[in-house]
Amino acid sequence: MKTAIAVSGGTDSLFALLSLLEEGHDVTAVHARFIPSPPGGSPVPALEELCARLGVRFRVADLTEDFRTHVMTPFAEEHARCRTPNPCALCNRAMKFGRLLDFSLQDCDVYATGHYASMDEHPLYGRTLHTGADGSKDQSYFLALVPIERLRRCVFPLAARTKTAIRAWLAERGHTPPLPSESQEICFIPGDDHCAWLLERQQEGLITLPGPGPAVLSAPGEEEGRIIARHQGLWRYTEGQRRGLGIPWKEPLYALRRDAASNTLSVGPKEMLATAECTASQANLMVPPDLWPDRLLVRIRYRQKPVPAAVTARDGRLLIRFGTPQLPPAPGQIAAVYDEDGFVLAGGILD
Repeated sequence: MKTAIAVSGGTDSLFALLSLLEEGHDVTAVHARFIPSPPGGSPVPALEELCARLGVRFRVADLTEDFRTHVMTPFAEEHARCRTPNPCALCNRAMKFGRLLDFSLQDCDVYATGHYASMDEHPLYGRTLHTGADGSKDQSYFLALVPIERLRRCVFPLAARTKTAIRAWLAERGHTPPLPSESQEICFIPGDDHCAWLLERQQEGLITLPGPGPAVLSAPGEEEGRIIARHQGLWRYTEGQRRGLGIPWKEPLYALRRDAASNTLSVGPKEMLATAECTASQANLMVPPDLWPDRLLVRIRYRQKPVPAAVTARDGRLLIRFGTPQLPPAPGQIAAVYDEDGFVLAGGILD
């Protein structure tokens, strides 16, 4: 079987490449150039040398313009709309399992990546996305927007492995990744400082503290919240955020809501954070809803443990009602729906 493996130069993709070779796959290594590499900073020469030593075909896909169009530009535009986009999920849908998968399968049968996730058989769902064995690294959440038809053409060699075991496996065989350092959180932003990257879009505005009642901005003619400070750009904040507000107050304050129309940030005490339900658009149904079990779990943040919720899929949207109130969802982030066994049923972008 001809298998294309996406390689970045890091630990995970190196393990995926070598393990596929050990299993007897006819492997082609494919590297995606998403951003222009600085002088001397390209992994391509080291990857070419590695593949030549292993006797593996090596191809490079220049996807810089597509990446700018489908990931970088939406990232900036969403922040300008007071949303908190998830660039990794967008990249997986449009690039790694979009453009790069199409490029890779031009002359291969199967596409492999170094994601911590798996594609497992289920008696009702068929071959479906499942959480990876390493709970601290599981990336099924970031894959929740990828159409299931595309994922069914993929294999994930890291599915049953932990990061610790992978490092030990490579060390035992004397292999060192061409790029041994871990990739940064947002690959196109130097130093992971997205505030500095978005600084040119900065616009100061007001910070208000709502009076008694719902933590929302007042409607015209109603009493408005008290102005207690000025913010340095709404894109600096995320719903539920506490650290970094920089507001001295008699009790801890949290970001409750951003309003682009009035350029106002509403803040309030922790008890005003609780959210009972939310919606997500661009629903990606990996399993038909009529096959979903009665008990569902939902993640609305990557580091969040899935929580019980009732989910209804209708007209390309997900309506999510939590079993217990949660921190407010950040619009633009991902909602991922799971069953109790770790299979991913659906994903969407939080409204």
